[in-house]
Parts: sequence; C-alpha cells; structure tokens
Amino acid sequence: MILLLLIIVPMAGGLIAWILARINSSYARWTALIALLINLLLSITIWAEQPLAGPPTQWIAKYMVPWIPSFGINFSLAIDGLSLLMVILTSFLGVLAVLTSWNEINYKTGFFHFNLLWVLAGITGVFLTMDLFLFYFFWEVMLIPMYLLIGIWGHENRRYAAYKFFIFTQASGLLMFLAILGLYYAHGNSTGTFTFDYFQLINTTFEGTTGRWLMLGFLAAFIVKLPVVPFHSWLPDAHSEAPTAGSLILAGLLLKTGAYGLLRFVVPIFPKEAHEIAPWAMLLGVVGILYGALLAFSQTDLKRLVAYTSVSHMGFVMLGVFAFNELALQGVVMQMITHGISTGALFILAGSLYERIHTRNIELMGGFWKQMPFMGTVGLIFAMASLGLPGLGNFIAEFLTLLGAWKASHKLTILATIGLVAATVYSLRIVQNVFHGTETEQEHALHDLTLREKLILVPLVISIIWLGLFPQSALNVSKSTIQTLTSQSAKAQPEIELSAKVVEKGGENE
Repeated sequence: MILLLLIIVPMAGGLIAWILARINSSYARWTALIALLINLLLSITIWAEQPLAGPPTQWIAKYMVPWIPSFGINFSLAIDGLSLLMVILTSFLGVLAVLTSWNEINYKTGFFHFNLLWVLAGITGVFLTMDLFLFYFFWEVMLIPMYLLIGIWGHENRRYAAYKFFIFTQASGLLMFLAILGLYYAHGNSTGTFTFDYFQLINTTFEGTTGRWLMLGFLAAFIVKLPVVPFHSWLPDAHSEAPTAGSLILAGLLLKTGAYGLLRFVVPIFPKEAHEIAPWAMLLGVVGILYGALLAFSQTDLKRLVAYTSVSHMGFVMLGVFAFNELALQGVVMQMITHGISTGALFILAGSLYERIHTRNIELMGGFWKQMPFMGTVGLIFAMASLGLPGLGNFIAEFLTLLGAWKASHKLTILATIGLVAATVYSLRIVQNVFHGTETEQEHALHDLTLREKLILVPLVISIIWLGLFPQSALNVSKSTIQTLTSQSAKAQPEIELSAKVVEKGGENE
C-alpha cells in the first residue's frame, strides 16, 4: 500500500490545500509542504529498508488490483531501484518547490498548490505504474497542471509558452497512446491475451516492421519531453516564463520522465528496433550536447541560458541510453539525478535574483559577490557542477556516460567531449557576469540569501557534493535495474556491432 500512498498523499494534499486556502493562504502552503514531506519520508523508508549493496532482485515491491479486467487494465504499481531514485528525487524537489514559492505566489494560492501537488502526483505515477493504460493516464495528469502553472503564474509571455508546451507534449503523447494501443493488439494477436500489463508486454514478438513503428510512437513522446534537438523549442520558452517552482519541476523532474521512458519502455520492449536506430539516436544526442551549449552561451536571459544547458545535458542521456552497456546506463541514471539537482538549483538562484533586481538580463548584472557572498558561493558550486568539475555529481554522470559511449562509437564520444569544453565556457560566463565583473547600479537594495532560501539551497549543495564523492550510494540502488537492461539489450548484440560500424564508418568497436 505504500506505493499507492505515494500517489494518493499529494493528490489529497492538493485538494485539501485548495479548500483550506479559502480560509487562509498560508494553510495551503503548509498543507502542501506536509504532504510532500510525508512522501519524502515514505520513499526514504523504502530506501532505508534495502541492503547496502542494493536490492538483491530488480523489483522491490509490487501492488496490483483489477481496474477494468474486461480490457486487461489493472491498477498496477511496482518499484525498483531506478524508480525508487526517481521517486525520492520527486519528493525532495517537490518540498523545495513549495518552499521556493512560499513568498513568490501571492494570488490563487490554493489553486497553485493544487496544481503543483497534482503534477508531482502525476510524475510519481509515471515512475511507479506498470500498466501502460495507467501510464498514459498519469502522463496526462502531469501535463495539464503544468500547463496551468505556466499559464496562470508565469511571466509576461506565459500564455504563449504554456500553449507551446501543451501542443508539443500533447501531440507527442497522443502518438504514444496510439503506440500503446498498437502494442496491446500486437501482443493480443500473437498470444491470445489482450492486456496492458508491462510484465507481459515486454515479451511481445513483432512481425515485419510493426515493432519499429510502435517504438517510434513511444520514442516521439519521450524525446519531445527529454527534449532532443530539433524537438526542444518548447523548453526555453516554458522555462523562461514559468514561475520558479515551475522551472524547478520542469528541469528537475518533467524532463526525467522522458529519460525514464527510454529506459523503462523503449529499450526493454523494443531491443532490436532500438539498436536499429541507435546510430541516429546517439548522433541526435551529440547534436543536442553541442547545439544546446552553443545557444546557452549566446543567451542574455539567465533562465533561458540555464534552459539551454538542459538541452545540452539531456543529450548525454540519449548518448548513454543508446550506447547499450552498463557503464553508459549508470551514467544516464546519475545524469538524471544530478542534472535535476544542479539545474534546479540554478533556476532557484535565477528566481531569487529576479525577486531582488526584477530582471533576468545578465548584461544588467555584475559584482554581486561583494553584497551577496553566500549566494555567490552557492552559484559558483552549481556552475562548477554544470561544467562537470570532479568532486561534484555531474562529473560522475558525464564521465560514466562518455566511458560507456566510447565502447559504442569513438568519434561520437570525442564530439560529445567537446560539449564539456563548451559547458565550461557558459558556466564561467554565468559566474563572471552575475557575481564578478563591474558592479552595476541597482534600484533595489540587495541582500544575501534569507534563512528560507538557505534551507532550500544548502540541501542541494550537500546532495551534489555527496553524489560526487560517494556516487555508489545511488549506483548500488539502481544496479539490478541496469544489469537487467544490459542483459535485455544483449538479445540484439549483433545490431549493436552493426550500429557502431555504421556510425564510425568502419571504426573499431568493442
């Protein structure tokens, strides 16, 4: 029942917060905070009960009750090491999102926290559900509240950004729904059992090009949400117009549902078809790494700059997933966690700066370190994390990904490494333009981080340093899942070698 509680608690908390806000807006804030703290405690409890070396088997817990048996639909939830890490990250960043919006959101407070908790419930459902019909349901649950968070509480061009976000994600989501239905009928026709159960569908065999077309339907939804170039244009607009809590959830969690979908559905269900497109998928990942870094360097809007760094960092996910080896997949898991922490922290800092100086233009900033040394120190740590400084979590993620990608394609790995150089440039530009350089005259009085802001950012600092020094604490948890994925991809080992040869045009392949 603990898996069910992880979804019910934020949903119920959202409804209660909406109702209590009519009495006092602060009740909504406290209700949301308590609900997410309960979820964080529940998820940590599951983690604490696992052995130090990681779960002995892939699946830690399962929960299933029939929902619509005549159509093979069940309310099926399950948690393994990968989804456990993602659920902990969801609850952790959810708590920080509530604290971040504590003073920022001053109107329709109850409805804001209702949408915030429901998008987090939808994300949690995506990470836990093992029924594909239910998966699509939660995929839509997290879409509509996020659309409202951007459209109601965003900045000047919020409606345009909200519409663009909705159209991109809804259109790609519908393609995935059609693919789910196609998979449902393909499995039923081959086995005589019509079901949406993940554990049965994972063994589906396909005739002709059926598997390829179904995989492309899933892939469309996941690469748009990740996002992958050229399907990324919704992201900078959504990030720059969303409230700080919205940007935190977008960068830290919503993008990770795309990465999770690749690991949970595309690779296990369609191993042969995934290998067929691996050269192009890895190439798109490298293009995203370089293109995102280039555009990040050219931005003057701080939030758009950080948004484009997400495009660059998520390119490493595409590169690692389709390298099909354990090292690369470990790097992908670490990238999902560390990117959520570091980029989320940068968005929080951008929101804190905007509250003080009412602009996001970095050309109008400079010399803030003298007046805000604590914020400058935190900003430096996360800028260094973004460029992959050893000792911080992002370095482990990118190093493992590149090490694994080297086994699949030397040339693409070398090109991806250039992205680390570009990351150094745009990260140092953030530090130089915001905290160093010439002091700019400000109409508003500047003050360092408040106690509330320190309570938000210090745990993020501790987390990114901990993952950099002790990455095995996270890697052990997901070890069983990664090993299972590796063994599943081994079914199509000949396609791995063929893909690498196509990419490298006759280069070496291990």
